[in-house]
Amino acid sequence: MTQSFDFEQALKALQAGKNLTGKDSILSPLIKQLTEAALNTEINQHLEQDTQPNRRITYCLL
Repeated sequence: MTQSFDFEQALKALQAGKNLTGKDSILSPLIKQLTEAALNTEINQHLEQDTQPNRRITYCLL
């Protein structure tokens, strides 16, 4: 997973006039982190409910 979101650094960037949203914005790393965590949780939950063996390997190859 990526580095933790640094709120102090984000505040300094906001005060320096950097964009809050959009490409290469202040919130981009946080949004990326949240999206990755949600997707990982979703696929793990789905795979735990799957009763067919070796499905995890199939999903990882996709």
